[in-house]
Amino acid sequence: MKKYRLLATTTLAVTALTLTACGNSDVDTTAPAGDTTSQSTSDSPTSSTSSSSNENLELVTDFYNDFFNDHDISAADVISDDYIQHNPQVPDGKAPFVDYFAGYFQDNPDYRGEIKRSAVNDDLVFLHVHSTNDDDDTGQAVVDIFRVDDGIIVEHWDVLQDVPEDSANDNTMF
Repeated sequence: MKKYRLLATTTLAVTALTLTACGNSDVDTTAPAGDTTSQSTSDSPTSSTSSSSNENLELVTDFYNDFFNDHDISAADVISDDYIQHNPQVPDGKAPFVDYFAGYFQDNPDYRGEIKRSAVNDDLVFLHVHSTNDDDDTGQAVVDIFRVDDGIIVEHWDVLQDVPEDSANDNTMF
């Protein structure tokens, strides 16, 4: 039953993300870091994302790579002191967030979160991430959602799903 509830929750989150992306011409779906291709969900060839949306995307992806991949705790300087956390495993606030992940990185020094794709909608930045604790870990597929206010990350949600060894289809989760 738990497996199906997780699948239903993940399906709802991905559906909501897709509907949000398809319904707003300010949405920018960007390829992973290092890939220079990007696509907009708008049908207009001249449509572009506002500079604040692009700045929010850059802020979050830079933070994510520095903090979660380089384990640079000082990268949390872009997080609000009263940061709101919706993951029930992590406390609210910047200081508790940093403390939590400092311990996590100490216990999991090979942890990495590879950004596979990203999207932005005004003050919300969406990351689709392959999270692993080491090279032998199949990891998790993660959708992280960050809310940015005036150049500071103020809120976070995530949806996590284990990457299985075997799948009922030939599609990857990424």
